[in-house]
Formats: sequence, structure tokens, C-alpha cells
Amino acid sequence: MTFRTPIYIILFSALLFNCKSTKTVAVGEANYNLSSRQLIKENTRKSPNFKTLKSTLKITYDDGKNTQSHSVSFRAKKDEALWMSATFSVVKALVTPEKVSFYNKLDNTFFEGDYTYLSKLLGTEFDFKKVQNLLLGDAIFDLKEDNYKVSVDEGSYILQPKKQRELFEIFFLLDPSLFKVKSQQISQPRDHRHLQIDYLSHQEVDKQILPEKVKVIAVEANEELIIGLEFKNVSLNEDLRFPFKIPSGFKEIKL
Repeated sequence: MTFRTPIYIILFSALLFNCKSTKTVAVGEANYNLSSRQLIKENTRKSPNFKTLKSTLKITYDDGKNTQSHSVSFRAKKDEALWMSATFSVVKALVTPEKVSFYNKLDNTFFEGDYTYLSKLLGTEFDFKKVQNLLLGDAIFDLKEDNYKVSVDEGSYILQPKKQRELFEIFFLLDPSLFKVKSQQISQPRDHRHLQIDYLSHQEVDKQILPEKVKVIAVEANEELIIGLEFKNVSLNEDLRFPFKIPSGFKEIKL
């Protein structure tokens, strides 16, 4: 596996316009006395609740050899669609529960397929819900579906399954005041893989707490990919369109 640009497009296209209603969330009083069940309950209560979301999304990409930075239009329809479009629709992507699609007018290519490639890449079943949760700052695994033990370290709650999975280990760091995910990590020691998503800051939009700055680190052996995401100009619950059509004559990418 190599971490190249198509992977970044899939992952973050699979991967918000009213500045006055947006503010960075300040850290309040910490509470370190919750059980794992209470912590998961508080975290679930803070999950964003909206119909649609619109944002200018700044993406930075660094694989150790090349560094890129782009600002794109990002839209989401909760549980139904994730959409991204670069300037003049040069690159456009649409992710739904059924499939991942994107095209690139710079080289006249397109991809259309299911989540098999992402699942193989990350060593666990990946689907629309996990991609959506990653972008919205929710745990990519449903915390209510497993038994977790809780500890506190360096100002964060640490949640980990009482029994880790056979092929990979997962850890969630939660903020003790916001009860939002600060970091989620998937490690595959046997394959020397590690995926880490850090939520560096959050913002409040129409009483919903959403990610503001996100840092993603994907490591395999000696390769490292770092992706930065910054959600700007956030608005919720507007009437949005999600136009997407692969131009004729484009060559299909096989992944």
C-alpha cells in the first residue's frame, strides 16, 4: 500500500456560510469522575444533529515528498451524502452509503466503487457511517456496541475496549469538559500500520459542536501521510443541491 493522492480523495470525499453564528468552543470545567457508561452517554448527547451542512474546507496534504494545499466546497446531507467540489468543478466527489465516486478533469479520470478498497486499506470494515463520523468528530466505531474500560491520562479520558480486536487495536481520547472525541486511533502492529485522527479544535454552530481543525496521520512501515482539515464558514440546514455527473470519455481508475 502507498498513500497517494487518490486515497486522500476517497478518504475525505468518501470521503460550514454564516460566520456570525460560528465560534471556537472554549474549554470549560473538566469532569474526571464519569464511568465508561456515563462518558459514552455524554459523548452520544454531543453528536451533531442537523439535516444539511455547508462549509469551505481547507485541505493540506503532506506525504513527506510533496505538500499540497487546497480549499474546496464541502456539503453534507446527514446519513445520505458527502459532496466535495474544487474550483470550477475540476475535481468533484460524491459519497453515499452505496458507493464512492469522484472525477478529475486535470487528467480526465474517474473512480466509482464501494468501500472494499478503504476497508482493505484500513484493515477493518469501512462504510459511509464511519467516514461521516470521522468528518463530524464522532467515534468511527459505535461506542455503545462494545464494552469499554476508562482511564485518565494527561487531561483526557481514554476509552479502549475491554477486549481488543484480533487484527487491530483502537483507542479513543475524549475531552473531559466537552465530552467530544479529541483523538481516535487504530493500530495494526503486525502490519506496522497506524491511523490517528486528532481534533485540534471545535466550533459551535447553531448550538451544535462541530470540528474546526482536524489532523489525520496515516502510517505504514516507513511511509507517513499527514492531512489537515479546516472547516470554515460553516452553516447548517440550508436547502442544498449535490450535483454530480461523471463527464463522458473519462478513463476509469481501478484501485
